[in-house]
Amino acid sequence: VQLQAFGGGLVQAGGSLRLSCAASERTESTYCMGWFRQAPGKEREFVASIIENGGSTHYAGSVEGRFAISRDNVKNTVYLQMDSLNPEDTAVYYCAASSVRTARGMDIVKDFAIAYWGKGTQVTVSS
Repeated sequence: VQLQAFGGGLVQAGGSLRLSCAASERTESTYCMGWFRQAPGKEREFVASIIENGGSTHYAGSVEGRFAISRDNVKNTVYLQMDSLNPEDTAVYYCAASSVRTARGMDIVKDFAIAYWGKGTQVTVSS
């Protein structure tokens, strides 16, 4: 499975961006899809996840209420709508796919549960 991410860029604080991640196929390993991010000098951290039917989502506390994750199973694509961006959101964002059965599961097991990673896309928020 290949994951291809789109949508990064430069935006001013308070602005919005929408990231997309297209999976080359749908398998058990794409049951849960989500996003992680890594800021300069920091460890990669969980951002958001969603299970296949979209019925369950999970967010990191730092983005809850500002970011929204969704998926289109016809297009094998997951989206991350990011609103009210602030400079602390500046990072490389990575799409991830996993066979974990709950959205929270991707946050709990983090990298250990990830079957596939997409190449990162840079998000830069200027103050």
